[in-house]
Amino acid sequence: MFLIYAFIGIVCLGIAPLFGKMALNSVSPVTVFVLRTSIAALLCSTWYIASRGFQEFMQVPFSVWCIITVEAVLAALLGDLAYFYALESGNVNKVTLLMACTPLITVMLSFFVFHECLSMQQFFGALFITVGICLLSLR
Repeated sequence: MFLIYAFIGIVCLGIAPLFGKMALNSVSPVTVFVLRTSIAALLCSTWYIASRGFQEFMQVPFSVWCIITVEAVLAALLGDLAYFYALESGNVNKVTLLMACTPLITVMLSFFVFHECLSMQQFFGALFITVGICLLSLR
């Protein structure tokens, strides 16, 4: 089942930058970021309330709130703002290819933070993919 979800995610995340670039032809990166975030928050909140998930929401421990806050600032605020600024002034192909290098950072940090083992094959595979993506985007 995870492959189906992954494929849906790949398709959606592959199409989204085209719309982001189109929007950036008319408005600033901050405006696009705020609009996209607001729309996503409204849709997620509506779905969450409709699915009666509010009880779990109220039971989330403070420590988890802190962890999610850090993740939100890094991914949804700083990462997305940087992405929109890059998309505004850069080629969609180059920006999206470079942004695809993020898993290498995650893989390396997960080794140190979670002590997740990575085989040499996985390490070199991730490294070669990242180097290839960088070479393609710099061309």
